[in-house]
Amino acid sequence: MWDNARHFLSQPRIDPPMTAPRPPRPARPKPKPATETKAAVPREKASLHPRNRHQGHYDFPALIKGTPELARFVIINPYGKESIDFASPEAVRVFNRALLKSFYGIAHWDIPADYLCPPVPGRADYVHFLADLLANHNEGEIPRGAAVKVLDVGTGANCVYPLIGYSDYRWHFLGSEIDPTAIASAKTIVQANGLAKAIQLRQQTNRKKILLGLLEEAERFDLTMCNPPFHASLEEATRGSQRKWRALGKADPKRKLPVLNFGGQAAELWCEGGEVRFVTQLIGESAQLARQVLWFSTLVSKVSNLPAIQAALKKAGAVHSEVVEMSQGQKQSRFVAWTFHTEAQQQAWRQARWVRKD
Repeated sequence: MWDNARHFLSQPRIDPPMTAPRPPRPARPKPKPATETKAAVPREKASLHPRNRHQGHYDFPALIKGTPELARFVIINPYGKESIDFASPEAVRVFNRALLKSFYGIAHWDIPADYLCPPVPGRADYVHFLADLLANHNEGEIPRGAAVKVLDVGTGANCVYPLIGYSDYRWHFLGSEIDPTAIASAKTIVQANGLAKAIQLRQQTNRKKILLGLLEEAERFDLTMCNPPFHASLEEATRGSQRKWRALGKADPKRKLPVLNFGGQAAELWCEGGEVRFVTQLIGESAQLARQVLWFSTLVSKVSNLPAIQAALKKAGAVHSEVVEMSQGQKQSRFVAWTFHTEAQQQAWRQARWVRKD
């Protein structure tokens, strides 16, 4: 759920603020259909995606000019660089507000207290690598615009993935969520920024289901994305946060630190059985919606969880699947993507939905 705060400490600046995505990097060779998951190939160097706007160090004076309240949270980190105090949930929230405004033109953004406040650069990487996934199966061209429909499973109170995906690619989104407070927060963000035509929100009323009962029969999505609950219990989530604080050198006994470094409600952080059970259920349900979605995907926090996930994909009958590795500063992450469509069916899907008919 939460990315390591070290990434923020090692990233900071817009110089000058970027107004458009960088040109797309060359597409990878088009993969052949397979019945088993393609092995992940580690990237040569830990870095953000080339089209990620958050390269280098942040220009804090520029960020403060756009979001003046950020000024009171700026500190000098142990490396002598300007940063913010990541032990302060309010500081993280205001920092995100500044990033979303400066990089993506999101004028109004806020979340309720104690809800997950995600690190924006890592979230952007997932979006960009999904764009590459589509390009790799579309003769190297990223499909853009309203023709591309994306389902964000568990969009949260922050609505970050739809905001980034619409800003950078003009994709249209449906965000699903089981928490009514999170849905209300996301709707407020969308409406305040005039994005209601591009981003819709829908509550999953059955807390035992992820996808089933959520979609209308006629709906079609080119992508799904998901940031699943990583932990099997609140205790496990708390221990994970404590380990991160120790690794960041923040375990100061004289200072009161937050229990969870980026906040989060129970459903955002943990579920019975943890990540493997959640993703396995997601895969099982996806097989029942195979014709409605071209590519399903989900983040996977631990490499050790991949064998069980790959076994679930094989059992579900996925025609092709991939593991895509990502790196943000010191943090390694990945997502799994899969489809139930053959190459011929994928071609027909693209032709029907993405090709302009002049």
